[in-house]
Amino acid sequence: MDADTLRALQAPLKERYRDEPGAAVVLLRAEGALDGSGIACRVETGRALVTAGLHPATGGSGLEACSGDMLLEALVACAGVTLRAVATAIGVEVRGGTVRAEGELDFRGTLAVDREAPVGFRSVRLAFDLDTDAPQEKLDQLLKLTERYCVVLQTLRNPPALAAELRPSSPAP
Repeated sequence: MDADTLRALQAPLKERYRDEPGAAVVLLRAEGALDGSGIACRVETGRALVTAGLHPATGGSGLEACSGDMLLEALVACAGVTLRAVATAIGVEVRGGTVRAEGELDFRGTLAVDREAPVGFRSVRLAFDLDTDAPQEKLDQLLKLTERYCVVLQTLRNPPALAAELRPSSPAP
């Protein structure tokens, strides 16, 4: 896809969202089914079914996907797609490359071994290795815009209001 095709594709959407800001707000959903016998949750990704389970560092077999890995995978996917779209829009040729995300977890927090240990990632790093001849100023702009428009990266940087609730499917006895 070239920049003109991308602009033509997005122009009517941008115009609609300027005229009708509410039309730009889309509810995304994810749902999983709890495994009846094991410690797992089956998640429909839209393209495949993924079974998430415990990480081996918390007693898992390693046969199921770890939700921490899935979070990093979502970041890599979003950042990669965003980088490609931005590169196309600003005319930076990217012939290929890799996108990596990594982060440390202290499983003492998750396993309640140490109440002072955090539950969740301590830090996350995102890196791009690109096959490109673009000058450094264009690469700096590409990174800046990719960071700005990557939904997952911005969600991690600026956490949204979050609420959790538990509803039993049948009344308690």
